[in-house]
Amino acid sequence: MGCRSPLISCAAVFVLAACADGPTQLPAAAPTAVPTAGTTNVPPLTARPSFENPGGMWLPKQLEAHLDTLKKLGLELDPQKLVDPMAYPLGAVVSLGGCSASFVSPEGLIVTNHHCVTGALGYNSTPEQNLLENGYLAKTRSDEKWNGPTARVYVTEAFNDVTDFVRAGLDQIQDDKKRFETIETREKELIAKCEKRPNIRCDLASYFGGGQYLLIEKLEIKDVRIVYAPHEGVGNFGGEVDNWRWPRHGGDFAFLRAYVGRDGKPAAHSPDNVPYKPRMHLRLASRGLGPGDLVFVAGYPGRTMRLSTADETAEAVDWFYPKRIRLFEDYLALIEKLGKEDPDVAIKAKPTERGLANALTYTKGSLEGLTKGGAADLRKKREAELKSFIAADPDRQKRFGEVLPRLEKHFAERVKHRELAYALSEIERMSSLVGAAHTIVRMAEERPKADALRKPDLQERNWQRLEQEQQALEKRYSRKLDSSMLKLALARISKHSDENARSRVLPVFLGKLEPSEANIDKVVERLYRETKLEDIAARVELLKKANLTRLRASRDPILRLAVELRPLFKARDDRADAEMGALASVRPLYVAALREHAPAPIAPDANGTLRVTYGTVRGYRPKPDAPTYTPFTKLEELVAKVTGKEPFDAPPRLVELAKSKKFGPYTDQRLGSVPVDFLADLDITGGNSGSPTLNARGELVGLAFDGNYEAMASDWVFMPDITRSIHVDLRFMTWVMDAVDGADHLLVEMGKQPAL
Repeated sequence: MGCRSPLISCAAVFVLAACADGPTQLPAAAPTAVPTAGTTNVPPLTARPSFENPGGMWLPKQLEAHLDTLKKLGLELDPQKLVDPMAYPLGAVVSLGGCSASFVSPEGLIVTNHHCVTGALGYNSTPEQNLLENGYLAKTRSDEKWNGPTARVYVTEAFNDVTDFVRAGLDQIQDDKKRFETIETREKELIAKCEKRPNIRCDLASYFGGGQYLLIEKLEIKDVRIVYAPHEGVGNFGGEVDNWRWPRHGGDFAFLRAYVGRDGKPAAHSPDNVPYKPRMHLRLASRGLGPGDLVFVAGYPGRTMRLSTADETAEAVDWFYPKRIRLFEDYLALIEKLGKEDPDVAIKAKPTERGLANALTYTKGSLEGLTKGGAADLRKKREAELKSFIAADPDRQKRFGEVLPRLEKHFAERVKHRELAYALSEIERMSSLVGAAHTIVRMAEERPKADALRKPDLQERNWQRLEQEQQALEKRYSRKLDSSMLKLALARISKHSDENARSRVLPVFLGKLEPSEANIDKVVERLYRETKLEDIAARVELLKKANLTRLRASRDPILRLAVELRPLFKARDDRADAEMGALASVRPLYVAALREHAPAPIAPDANGTLRVTYGTVRGYRPKPDAPTYTPFTKLEELVAKVTGKEPFDAPPRLVELAKSKKFGPYTDQRLGSVPVDFLADLDITGGNSGSPTLNARGELVGLAFDGNYEAMASDWVFMPDITRSIHVDLRFMTWVMDAVDGADHLLVEMGKQPAL
């Protein structure tokens, strides 16, 4: 079904934006280590193409309306191939379940961002062999390391429009929760039929506020292995200091491989498995990019809020983002403290830390952009214009006249319970054991039901994944970390939540005790000292077999806690279901009115499904009185930033080779150097990380990995003058592989001969 609440469950308190990660320092302006890097005083208009990107993460089919523009921009690929998601090049693009990626060889080799494999590197790291810091290169297939039980590659195989089936009769259903349940029942029916084919994962995706539904079929590959990730001083060069900033010099790339059984079908991880043979794979570009060149990004962007209401936008500015910033800051400070005390905690917490740090930067930038840009006022203006547009025509008045008042009513009702919903989500997500216990209780509720009547995330199709999540927890679990996270969550609720949240959540943990630091410490320490849930086998056994009678009689304190918390979680979920049911009848009309009013076609908000965005290689002027950034950075600038300390600690061999100018065929003649990163005016967001960047021929020229700080609010409002995507250049990627790390066999596999 996708997202529930427009801001809480969907923008999820803990959704970690997938762009470059690193330490927590946040500078006030662009880096100044190389004052002239990537800048020029030439006025921006002199270098700009006539094309002004309107923005849009387009469904492939929507590109039919853009083909004339693409041809004018220099498209060399058969235009119809961009419209067909199963044709080259879109058919080579895959999802990792949070990041995007693409096949680059007939042997299942996959390229994505370095920060998208942090979990895999952490899974295979020890204090003695820290792959997170040192990187990894498998010299042979047998050296390729399994990413763990939850790693997946999803290869999209079909799209089917099922709008008529899903929406039939919905407007005649008066009860909001019943309307939601009807959609959910139809979703489960469609998925059940779709997944009768083995190894197929199906999802129902909603577009245009629920005005359109597509059933998406994906091949689910379960054996994914890390092949190559460069040193952290390449993959995460600049860390959080450079995150979301330009000029940028990060080599944010890594390689995985998809494995299947000897019969060519997806199978559980096994040493007997063989590389997957994709239908197609991307070709590496035969020539480099230059300013003004046409580029595409194809991937799976996570979420945008372009079609949100004025109330939802104001909530983000006034409540959600400020609250989220405080949350990220608090947990990052805790992780930093614990990591300094215990190296094991530092390793286990690293993926979480990087995700939180990145999300913090994103949230701060979004809030700043929304505030400075007056996004809430712009939404109010848009809605005022929409009201006038509706009122000007009797037919529109009949179809849309009640839309905005109904949305305002639903929003006001949700506001009453948002603090409680936020507090419950924080507890469940920040404590792994409390989250596991809640899942066990929910499974005990759902297991006795027929599969068609279970909640979608607890249907039998998800049981293996749920078990694997419990198994994977072992690699990142630390009692010190988990218990400290729960202590902090309770302390934060006592300080930052409203009375409704405090009075309903804290007594479940503390009874009649005051929520003092000492009392919270005492209670939480006892929970973790006496629980048996730290044992993998115990968690999995409970997940598979426990019933409610057994759980209610359990002496395990965290299980008892989960049982007591369950009514609060269920009430929250019931309210969310009713809200979604209400929105299912009104939001499609709201978006339909916006589309009628808009002067040009608009793209649906991002929802984690395949999208294509296009634009040109292009710099920008961050401020009216600032120099204009040029669209490429080069290797010498990277070397000039090196301090020998994190996050500017590049490998010595890279520095040595760069200083000796051993660039080989990877040189850009215009730059006189190896290009490291480049800018484009493309429309991307979290989830696009790892997306292949393609040239006019549909060849791979780089990877999208970040956006610019000045335009972080573009998830809400696209700003063509300053919204830029940041990409690692293929020429830098292949130079590092060839000259620095000796990944010659991978270059050959991708059809490129090593030269250094």
